[in-house]
Amino acid sequence: MDLGLEGRTALVCASSRGLGRACAYSLAREGVHVILNGRTEATLLDAAQEIQALTGRTVHTVVADVRSEAGRQALYEACPNPDILINNAGGPPPGDFREWAHDAWIAALEQNMLAPIFMIKHVIDGMLEREFGRIVNITSAAVKAPIPTLGLSNGARSGLTGFVAGLARQVVHKNVTINNLLPGPFETERLRANIDYVAKQQSASFEKIYEERKQSNPAKRFGQAEEFGDACAYLCAAQSGFMTGQNIVLDGGHYPGTL
Repeated sequence: MDLGLEGRTALVCASSRGLGRACAYSLAREGVHVILNGRTEATLLDAAQEIQALTGRTVHTVVADVRSEAGRQALYEACPNPDILINNAGGPPPGDFREWAHDAWIAALEQNMLAPIFMIKHVIDGMLEREFGRIVNITSAAVKAPIPTLGLSNGARSGLTGFVAGLARQVVHKNVTINNLLPGPFETERLRANIDYVAKQQSASFEKIYEERKQSNPAKRFGQAEEFGDACAYLCAAQSGFMTGQNIVLDGGHYPGTL
């Protein structure tokens, strides 16, 4: 399917690796001009070079921390009027809520709720004027089924979800959509870090917990980043203008709910 995105511009936050990088690659493959973002220049340049080699598309990069106002300003200046915004940021660390002081909660909110809201605030009016916009927020399946050790993430990402639910209905009449992609267990550094934390808490080996988590999924495997990237690209398609305010879980069937 031709997604009708040739020549569009996308700003993909936190895209030097993992799921963000996969989204950037899928969009570039569809003919989108992609701006990659990351905090580490070497990793970011490696990602850009690889995507360029695979797609033949020129990829621009911005070294910046999307969690900070200065970082977001750098992104605004590099890409003031994107057609597509992919909001993404690493999640806060796992742990017990009894251990988290006020600063830990504020950091989680800045990272996984406020940063994407500020990014949306910057781009939304331009999208409305052009009558085309696609915003995809990479959140977590924990929004649908909270993970006990990820309380910081559960809370912050749920706040973003509530905000998006209201805004998405206000802008869709101008062909601007806002949706959330909720990854479950994908083969990423984040997944391995969380498994490592659980293994240490249970005095078990990493390999044991890794295999147990994999086998507990109905798909009997973890997701691959490329699968996530392609789902993101479809949500950005010209054909996706009637889909907004949705929370789409990609988890191999792990979430057991009917809705």
